[in-house]
Amino acid sequence: MWYAISCPNSCTPHPRGPPQSLKFLQKRSVPTSFRIRASLSNQYNGATVEYTPWLIVGLGNPGKKYHRTRHNVGFEMIDAISEAQGIPMNTIQSKALVGIGSIGEVPILLAKPQAYMNFSGESVGPLAAHYHVPLRHILLAYDEMSLPNGVLRVQPKGGHGHHNGLGNFRKYETLVGIGRYVISQVARGLHISAGNGYPKKSNSKAVGRRVIGIGNPPGNMDLKAYLLQKFSALERHQIDEALKQGVGAVRSLVLDGFSQSITRFNLGQKYKYHKVEL
Repeated sequence: MWYAISCPNSCTPHPRGPPQSLKFLQKRSVPTSFRIRASLSNQYNGATVEYTPWLIVGLGNPGKKYHRTRHNVGFEMIDAISEAQGIPMNTIQSKALVGIGSIGEVPILLAKPQAYMNFSGESVGPLAAHYHVPLRHILLAYDEMSLPNGVLRVQPKGGHGHHNGLGNFRKYETLVGIGRYVISQVARGLHISAGNGYPKKSNSKAVGRRVIGIGNPPGNMDLKAYLLQKFSALERHQIDEALKQGVGAVRSLVLDGFSQSITRFNLGQKYKYHKVEL
């Protein structure tokens, strides 16, 4: 049985529909404390077994203008997990829309930062610190152009590349209390990042990744215009299928870590639509 005790710090119930302004919501927030746990007391002779929570964050831009565009597939990944696991996204905390639930007996927090992409660290850092989520249990979803549209990839580690928002995350690296955590968030593909153990303070490459490709812009098309464009009918079908498969990959990662199932998952994705170098 999964359960929660008390409420999040500065949390506000969020109604169905588009997020309200953060300024308005902050006025209604009530400072409290929160911790989540999972219990299997009946199966272990009355002993309580606690699971470390996972923080799964989708990166995107808020507002109808960006809804279902290439650059917002991170948000769509969170929506897919929310629907599959029956987790309502109904709380505003740390400038993010948050949902709390579980995968199996493991508690998870889903988050969609409501600041723009380059300021996502303002949500991720405080959330990870407040819920005591270690680096290895942070997963990040965002878009990746280096893979064909709808192709996924999971890898236990990798570099962060040249990301414009990295400086924003560095402001929050001391909050988690386990050394530096680096969360990549450049405008390229769907990544789900999970820390692989407890890296040294300067070892940002220890952060794992899962990628869903959105492909490259055709011809000389402007990059920004491409990222803010909606998918064609065929591309949308491929992305919807990828999101369903992504939910399964998240379940495997949360329950089993980087196991052989993830290796098999990568192999199946490699030849899904096009041959991809992994």
